[in-house]
Formats: sequence, structure tokens, C-alpha cells
Amino acid sequence: MHELSLKRLCGDELSNNIGKRKGSSLTPGTIYPALKRLRKKKLIAYRRQGRKKVYTLTEIGREELERLYMLFSNYFYGLKHKIKRKPVKKKGGKRKP
Repeated sequence: MHELSLKRLCGDELSNNIGKRKGSSLTPGTIYPALKRLRKKKLIAYRRQGRKKVYTLTEIGREELERLYMLFSNYFYGLKHKIKRKPVKKKGGKRKP
């Protein structure tokens, strides 16, 4: 959904964009069922351009993506503050007795 928030994409473009970040492309057997599920939930829609379907986020999809961004942000912000860190020692520095 994040990729579709940036611009309208067909399934192949979406697969390639995700693949660049992931390190390998998604197969059609992965991407198209996922797109179908998102469409059923009314989170995305598509328009035909020739033989291709070009997908975009719906308003409901944008709201859900914003909710997920906030959930992710709150979770990791809270996690960051719960982790106790040890002071980092400087390289080559002498420890005091």
C-alpha cells in the first residue's frame, strides 16, 4: 500500500518496486492475490489502461495506511524507550579505574 501511496502502478511495476527493496521480485502468484484481497477490502482500486490494470489507493486505503503508519511509529517509539542501552566506549580510549 505504501508504494501505491506514492504513485499509481500496474502489478508488474509494483512487484519490481517492492523487489528492489526486498532483493527479489514478487511472483505473480504472490502479488495478484494480495492485490485482489486489498480490492475486496476497498483499500485499492484499479483502472484499465490498455491491457494493464493500474492500481491506486482509495480514500479508505489512505486512511488505513495512515493508521498503520501511526501504529508502527508508536510501537517502535515505545520499544526504543524501553531498551536500556549501555554507554558506548570510544575506540582507543582508556578506561578509568
